[in-house]
Amino acid sequence: MMILFAKGFALGLAIAAPVGPIGLLCIRRTLVDGPALGFATGIGAATADAAYGAVAGFGLAVVADAMTAAQGWMAALGGLFLLWLGWKTAMATPAPRPAGEGAARPAGLVLAWATTFLLTVTNPATILSFAAAFAGLGLAEWAGDGVAAMVLVLGVFLGSAAWWLGLSLMVGRLRDRVTPAGLAWINRIGGGMLVAFGLAALYAAV
Repeated sequence: MMILFAKGFALGLAIAAPVGPIGLLCIRRTLVDGPALGFATGIGAATADAAYGAVAGFGLAVVADAMTAAQGWMAALGGLFLLWLGWKTAMATPAPRPAGEGAARPAGLVLAWATTFLLTVTNPATILSFAAAFAGLGLAEWAGDGVAAMVLVLGVFLGSAAWWLGLSLMVGRLRDRVTPAGLAWINRIGGGMLVAFGLAALYAAV
């Protein structure tokens, strides 16, 4: 089981590591609002990764097929959400001080978690990535085994969470060096990149 957990941990780490809209959000929120909000952002993605890992690990072929069949409208929904989030980010006015006291409030943390969970779970390509990784790592034989699937899903979640924790802590070290003017540019550039990701998702959907 330890080997299975290690494979799940490595899989979660590998799925989380590539830079994309979630990584961009984590970096931007860490710089503007602090490491706690940045980490909550990453945990939303880790939760979605664990959910997709559960679909693959428990052998839920019906769910996987339904997600694949609905990938067009799910990708479009994710693209529209990215457009809205990008516009909101670009228009946001940063606080004049580096740390906002309300950034780590429970409501803010839950919202940060929810937005990235929705963005990740509306990307059907993730389930295909898990299916390919399961085959490559020799994990397909464990599909349907309840205990093995739980160990695997835990490994995926902790591997993904470890990446987001490391990223938010590393970026958080640079936070005090960023001026309010720099934060404004981070919002504009980050928002523009999120809009670009959203347009790309909409293009792929159609």
